[in-house]
Amino acid sequence: MTRACGLSDLDVDKPLAVEVDGVAVVLVRRGDEVHALRDECSHAAVALSEGELTRRGLECWLHGSCFDLRTGAPSAPPATEPVDVYAVTVDGDDVLVDVTRKLN
Repeated sequence: MTRACGLSDLDVDKPLAVEVDGVAVVLVRRGDEVHALRDECSHAAVALSEGELTRRGLECWLHGSCFDLRTGAPSAPPATEPVDVYAVTVDGDDVLVDVTRKLN
């Protein structure tokens, strides 16, 4: 696990772009949970961190594909492939991400 940021750096329902061990990751804090996804849309290879959080998940700003925070699965076209979802642990104020451990 690698420290990605402080929990206090994460605003609720606002994506945050970070780099973890050379991998572009987007962190999302929803309620008491923190999710980490690969920061690249599987459809158009643009940064998901520039998108917005909706009821369905993280929506890509370019074409509107939406990705589930837990599974990375797209819930709206045009994306058909999931994005990687990584293991996250919160330890005090530290948000730790393991990009070698994919949850999907």
